Amino acid sequence: MNLSLYSIQAFIVLDTEGNRVLAKYYRSKSNPQGETKDFQHLKEQKTFEKGLWGKTKKPGGDIILYDSHLVVYKHSLDLILYFVASPHENEIMLSHALTCLTDALTMLLRNSLEKRGVLENLDLILLCLDETIDDGIIVDTDATAIASRVTRPRADSTEIIINEQSIMTAYQTMKDRLQQGLRGT
Repeated sequence: MNLSLYSIQAFIVLDTEGNRVLAKYYRSKSNPQGETKDFQHLKEQKTFEKGLWGKTKKPGGDIILYDSHLVVYKHSLDLILYFVASPHENEIMLSHALTCLTDALTMLLRNSLEKRGVLENLDLILLCLDETIDDGIIVDTDATAIASRVTRPRADSTEIIINEQSIMTAYQTMKDRLQQGLRGT
């Protein structure tokens, strides 16, 4: 029985020809089961991805056991998104996390989860992934909350609009305070 929080070993996005669009592999040293020896080199990753694409290129499934890994995947317009985990993980939890991530990405990309949109908005995609998965741990499964955290403007980035009205207001305020100060002394 696997009681670890470290569920995800990799997040992979491949296009319809099997080419890597995005891949993030998780190898946590703080995992109580030790650091995984899978996918340590680019050559191993590419070989795994090509074989995985060969098994999943036709739409129809959503969960497979491939090369001693549980793989949950979802087809989009011209992309296939994958979560890779150990075979002992809960596939319903992984499927729900992947659905949540794809829903959040669809919201961020305005209902068009396609290769061009992913490449043009890679920063948002990675932020969204980091809000969902942290070092292989599923941290959130609410698509709306994830999308809102990724797109929320920063508190310190409020614009200060300076126009003639605001300058006149500041001048009048300073003039009134100066007059009150002179009367009080």
